[in-house]
Amino acid sequence: MTASLRLLIGVVTTASAVALAVAVLRFPPTDHFGIGGLLFWVAATLASSASPVSLPRGTKVSVSGSAIIAAAVLGGPGAAGIVAAIGTTEGRELRGEVPWYGSVYNHASVILPAVLGAITYEAVTGGGDFTPTPLSLVAVTVAGAIYYGLNTLLGVAAVALRDRTSVRAVLGGDIRVIAASMLALAPLAWLVAYVYASVGWWATLLFALPLASTRGAYKSVVEIRRMFTQTISSLASAVDAKDKFTAGHSRRVQEISVEIGRTMRISEAEIEALEWGGLLHDIGKIGVPDAVLLKPERLTKEERIIMNMHPVIGADIIGPVERLKPELPIIRHHHEWYNGSGYPDHLVGEGIPKLARILHVADAFEAMTAARPYRMQPLTAEQAMAELRRYAGIQFDPVVLDAFARTPYVRDVADPGRPPAAPRPIPLLAQAAAMRAESGRRDGQ
Repeated sequence: MTASLRLLIGVVTTASAVALAVAVLRFPPTDHFGIGGLLFWVAATLASSASPVSLPRGTKVSVSGSAIIAAAVLGGPGAAGIVAAIGTTEGRELRGEVPWYGSVYNHASVILPAVLGAITYEAVTGGGDFTPTPLSLVAVTVAGAIYYGLNTLLGVAAVALRDRTSVRAVLGGDIRVIAASMLALAPLAWLVAYVYASVGWWATLLFALPLASTRGAYKSVVEIRRMFTQTISSLASAVDAKDKFTAGHSRRVQEISVEIGRTMRISEAEIEALEWGGLLHDIGKIGVPDAVLLKPERLTKEERIIMNMHPVIGADIIGPVERLKPELPIIRHHHEWYNGSGYPDHLVGEGIPKLARILHVADAFEAMTAARPYRMQPLTAEQAMAELRRYAGIQFDPVVLDAFARTPYVRDVADPGRPPAAPRPIPLLAQAAAMRAESGRRDGQ
C-alpha cells in the first residue's frame, strides 16, 4: 500500500467516525422511526448491497443508495449513518476476501456521504417529519447528488491510488456509463420513503423489482463491454498469430499508445479509442497474402503496394461496426507521415488525426525494440528513441514524441542496470518503410 493510499484511508476513516458520532449525538433517529425502522432499513441496505457489480476500472457499484437515502429522509442523519455503517457489510468481507483496511474504507466511504447528504436534506427542508412535498423531493435529489457524488469520488480515489492511475481515468472508464442511472435512484428514494410512511413497510418491498432491474442493467453493461473487449482482443490475436515474431505486438502498441495519451492528457473517450484502436490497428493484415506478410526478405515494389493496403483493408473491415467509428481514423491513418510522404492518403501534419499520430509513434517504437526475422537483435530503448527523434517533424509528430519521452513506459523498457549495448550502427527508417529497419523490408510489424 502506498503512503498516499494510507493517508486517504486514514483521513476518510477519521472523518467518517467523527461524522457518525456527531450525527448520532446531534441528530439521533426520530422517535417515530424507532428500532423497528432502523432494523428494517439496515436489512434493506444489506439486501441491496449484497452483490455489488465490478466495473471495468475496478470500482464497485450497488443499488443500496436508495435504501440509505430513504433512511436519511425518514430517520435523520443519525439513522442514515447507522444504516450506512451496518447495512453495507458484504459477504466477501465476512469471508475474509477483503483486507481489513479495505473493509474499513469501504464502510467509511459510505458513512460520510450518507451523513452529509442527510444533513443537507435537513437543511433544505428545515427538519421535522417527512412530508411528500415538492420541496422534500428537491431536497432528496440534492442530498442524493451529494451522497452519490462523494461516495463515487472516494471510491474512485482509492482505486486510482491503488492502481497508480489517475482519478480522471477511473471516472471516465467506470462512472460515465452509469452516472445518470445512479442519480435517478435519489428520486426513487423519495418515492420509497413516501410509500413507507403512508402505506407501510411491506409496500416498499414492491421496489425490490426496479432496484434488481437496475443492478441487472449495470451488470449487463459491464458484461457487454467485457465481451466486446474480448472480441477485439481475439481479433488482434488472430492477426498476431499469423507471425510468431509479432505475437503480442498489438497489445504492446496499445499499452504504449495509452501511456502517451495519458501524458498528453487527452480525454477518456480518446483513451478508449486508443485502447481499441491499438489492438485493431493491424487488422487489415488479415487481407494480406501470407507470401507477402511472412516474407523474410526485402519486399518487391509490387509486394510493398500490397502491404501498404493493410490500413485501408482494416478500415473496410471495421467500418460496419458502429461502436468502432472513433477507431477508424486510427486504423486507416497510422502510417501517415508528418511530412505527407506516408500512406494511404498522404496527409500532412495536424491533418493527420491526433490519435493516429500517437499510435504511429507507439507502433514504430514497439517494432524497433522487438525482434524480427530481418533484425533479430532489437534496438535498445535508447537507440529506438534516438531513431524516433531523428525523424521528428519528418515521420513523427514532435509533440507526440516529447510526450512519449516523458512516459513511464520509456523508463520501464530502458533498464539502467544492464551493461551498455555494444556500439553498432542505428538503422535509418527508409523513406517509404517506417519499421523495416536494416533490411528495409516492411513497416508496422
